[in-house]
Amino acid sequence: MKLLKLVPEDTNIKFLKWRAPFYIFSTLLIVASWALVMTKGLNYGVDFAGGQEVRVTFEQRAEAPIAELREQVTALGYGEPVIQRFGDANQVSIRVRLPEELENAPGGATELGNRVISEIESKYDQVRRDGNDTVSGKVAGEFRERAIYALLAAMLAITLYIWIRFEWQFGIGALFALFHDVSLTLGMFALFQLEFSLQIIAAILAIIGYSLNDTIVVYDRIRENLKKFRRMPIVELLDLSVNETLARTVMTSLTLLVALMPLLLFGPASLFGLTVAIVLGIFIGTYSSIYMAAPILIWLKVSSDSFVPKESEMDRQERLARERS
Repeated sequence: MKLLKLVPEDTNIKFLKWRAPFYIFSTLLIVASWALVMTKGLNYGVDFAGGQEVRVTFEQRAEAPIAELREQVTALGYGEPVIQRFGDANQVSIRVRLPEELENAPGGATELGNRVISEIESKYDQVRRDGNDTVSGKVAGEFRERAIYALLAAMLAITLYIWIRFEWQFGIGALFALFHDVSLTLGMFALFQLEFSLQIIAAILAIIGYSLNDTIVVYDRIRENLKKFRRMPIVELLDLSVNETLARTVMTSLTLLVALMPLLLFGPASLFGLTVAIVLGIFIGTYSSIYMAAPILIWLKVSSDSFVPKESEMDRQERLARERS
């Protein structure tokens, strides 16, 4: 019985034939994405925008009914709440965003928190109030700042690693591919105004990791082929390398999609943004490894001599002396 092969061994797709149009298209997408972020902005969740946090304990329950709480609090009309366990299994923290009319109203935030707690108490017995606090805009701003630092640190660390592992051209290529992936993800969240929270930062870091993994596989094969096929034109060599890793790329992407699609279609609403970001990141990361990371090496003057040690003057004289003798 023959094994099913999604990509035949003799696949020879001329990916780099269309490198210029795809680079123009991707550049336009990056510009459009940042234009959306600057004009429409991101729909920040409570983590990044501030809001009201209430903490309650369900004294007659061993575990808090988080799914039911999410539906109940959402029905109040304050948007999607952030509900997390803290301490014991029957203790929860509920954060909701403040409506604009309550942001500057004296006591408005506390009143909102009391309304949320009263709604919970009307359905459940023996609910203990543990806190009703305002998450200030300053704290939310610190969250945003730290999230940006985390993304930048991850991208720079990856670039440095690839620079050391390969050559500086490969580091620049990987950095541009990662910038492309992050930009398009942010653009999607700005376009559809999906809630942007700490979960999405985690999703973007996962996208960076996936894209990096795929890019390193392609780059490693390119480096091997640069040493192996010294006389092959660089465009043909890059096409060969991408085709040789295509089966692995397709299989990895499909495996992740098989796991994520049920979560996207049937998973809870609280994980929708996270799942959408990762699913989009799989497609973007695969695309950027082929059409961003590989073609840029041509413009950065990578050639078959890039990994050949340069012959010093002393080595050249010794070689000439051996040839004469």
